[in-house]
Amino acid sequence: MDCIDSVEESVKFLESGNNPDLIFMDIQLSDGLSFEIFDRTRVSAPVIFTTAFDDYAIKAFKVNSIDYLLKPVEQEDLARAISKFRKTKTKEGGFFSREQLEEVLGLYRPAYKSRLVVKLGDKIRHIEANEIAYFFSEDKVSFLVTNETKKYIINYTLEQIEKFMNPADFYRLNRKYVAHINAIETIDKYFNSRLKIGLKPEVEDDVLISRNKVSDFLNWLER
Repeated sequence: MDCIDSVEESVKFLESGNNPDLIFMDIQLSDGLSFEIFDRTRVSAPVIFTTAFDDYAIKAFKVNSIDYLLKPVEQEDLARAISKFRKTKTKEGGFFSREQLEEVLGLYRPAYKSRLVVKLGDKIRHIEANEIAYFFSEDKVSFLVTNETKKYIINYTLEQIEKFMNPADFYRLNRKYVAHINAIETIDKYFNSRLKIGLKPEVEDDVLISRNKVSDFLNWLER
């Protein structure tokens, strides 16, 4: 039995050819919601979710025939879920259908920010998400750079930005940069199996993607 606590490691585990008989999946993992796993890779094994959400969410699981375990997990509930796993199969061979999952996803997807507020002296303005080229951090200060090369200080860390900007559009390239897909102008192979990213507006830094993140980055580009 393997125990994995993050979306990132779960994707790596599944893409390494592992094919478990059953997955118990907590909704909240250390780096995001477990539903993100389904966006990034194919999950062919049956899944039983665990959740601490309210009754409304639990009803959604029941309606969609996706089983759940309410934390703290009771032994009787666990036995019931296992029994259902053994008896219930969809035509696709899993514990649920993709259509059922997609319906439930809408209840849990976080509300990503469509705009950010920035300050320029005594003035305050908002920047639409599609106007943002990238974010970067320097000397513990975070900056937002627009497609028009305007730069603003923002009161968020890159870790916070990574969570509230839509991951379909923004990607954490490395410790210093989070970029919009439209800001990625060039991608070149680099020393030691890394990738070198050319951004627009142009930056003076060498923006490198580590060897460990190359596969994930390329998968993100093809979403």
